Amino acid sequence: MKINISLLLYILLGIPAFVNSQPIVNTKHNLSVSGPGSVKSTIETEVCVFCHTPHNSNPQIPLWNRNNSSAIYTIYDNSISNTFNANTGQPDGSSLLCLSCHDGTVALGNVLSSSSDIFDGAGTKMPAGSRGHLGIDLSDDHPISFVFDAALATSDGQLRYPPVYPATLDVNSKVQCSSCHNAHNNMYGKFLVASNEYSDLCKKCHDMQYWNNSSHSTSSATWNGSGTNPWAHIETPFPTVSQNACENCHQPHSAGGKVRLLKSSLEENNCLDCHNGNVAQSSKDIATELAKPYKHDVAGYNLIHNPNETTSFASHVECEDCHNPHAANSALASAPYASGKLAGVGGVNQNGSWVKPISNEYELCYKCHADNALSVSSTTRQIEQNNTRLEFDLDNPSYHPVVGAGKNPNSPSLIPPYSESSIIYCTDCHASNDSNSPAGPHGSIYPRILKYRYEKADYTQESSSTYELCYSCHSRTSILSNVSFKKHSRHIVNAKAPCNACHDPHGISYSQGNSTNNSHLINFDLDIVKPLMGQLIYEDLGNGRGRCYLTCHGKRHRRYGY
Repeated sequence: MKINISLLLYILLGIPAFVNSQPIVNTKHNLSVSGPGSVKSTIETEVCVFCHTPHNSNPQIPLWNRNNSSAIYTIYDNSISNTFNANTGQPDGSSLLCLSCHDGTVALGNVLSSSSDIFDGAGTKMPAGSRGHLGIDLSDDHPISFVFDAALATSDGQLRYPPVYPATLDVNSKVQCSSCHNAHNNMYGKFLVASNEYSDLCKKCHDMQYWNNSSHSTSSATWNGSGTNPWAHIETPFPTVSQNACENCHQPHSAGGKVRLLKSSLEENNCLDCHNGNVAQSSKDIATELAKPYKHDVAGYNLIHNPNETTSFASHVECEDCHNPHAANSALASAPYASGKLAGVGGVNQNGSWVKPISNEYELCYKCHADNALSVSSTTRQIEQNNTRLEFDLDNPSYHPVVGAGKNPNSPSLIPPYSESSIIYCTDCHASNDSNSPAGPHGSIYPRILKYRYEKADYTQESSSTYELCYSCHSRTSILSNVSFKKHSRHIVNAKAPCNACHDPHGISYSQGNSTNNSHLINFDLDIVKPLMGQLIYEDLGNGRGRCYLTCHGKRHRRYGY
């Protein structure tokens, strides 16, 4: 009498055949001639024999009917993730059993219970290119066969220990394929032990800081069908960003980007296939901004950003340098505080110390634009200072009010709601030139990623557009009416001297300037303003009055009082 191996195994292993499961005969793991998948036998009618045998089995449970692969695997590099101390040895336990088919090195019909190949008699292996073919390079797959214990969870800080059932560890407390997959049950697709809608399965082990309130966790945005499918890497994607959750960016198997299992090896592509107006709304279309001539050039770097960076100097720019995809949200803020878009990122505070998370927006800018050689002025100044952190210091003789309110108690040109007590963001000046575009310094048609036009060339014809950046806060009417300084119009309109000839937009460091000569952001452009008999001096006489000793446009300023 022929024994029904399927029935026998269910009895021996105590596995309920059809409780909360899809019968294995209806899944791709039915490799017999009756299987529904494209990979199936042409000769064998028995279902379970491809993995199990009641007699003379491999000594590994459960009644294993296959030899293990002898392959040497390239494994996931844990040093690039937070789980840097996870065991990096070769696969073992139940993972080896899965790999005896899925690594593509052992014939599918090579079983212990038969002396001949039961698949097709030809020794066919898992086809390369199929989703089930992992190969022997597992560096692009979720790590397996490492001990997951309280120590690992503590060192990582974003793991949940013990994992929440039905995600389980093996008898040696190791993560294995079986931690996420149940080979006999395809109720949730991909033989997962639980549904991964809203990344519920991922969250059985991963407890990412900030995630629950992040936009990527809550967004109901859908793909509009245009451009690149952002979810092409998901076998059966859900319709919304929140439902796909972790898998919007990550790919547990055969990831395009091995570093942190990202779907694309180009880090920015993991963001821009949604943030191009086809998933995220047009007001979050970053791709268009990054195509502009002046931008934070994320495409110029690859595989450099590391979420564990604790440095005050970043020699690269990636989307993740400014945004934490696990934390970013829509919370609003007022200057100088960081909005939800910058939640969970690190930076440098006004004292020059590394902080994470940042509290103020300028701390993120300081991450690259302070205490390093990256920020180089495009203007040759009387006083050179390329450290933005020092330019905005509150002890300076003058500065734009980014860190705190400005020094000038009387600035009649300010346009409401701005006043002498206002604080502004770096992004009030450095941002997209399009008011309908995403906030922030992603890209602009103007140099230095300026929000508005700001001409610096000598002999520029004054207009509302040539100095639009200045006039966005300072009333053009007031400036040209000489309300704050009675020679403004003569300098700007008649002499065609740009604002930049006299004013340094950021500020003048207290260690280099003083309140007499460098109030009102006075720091001359040496390509326009020249010394007179070896002297180049501005003196603040108070109440909008001052005097200079210099030469400009051939005109000798010999301490003429204004």
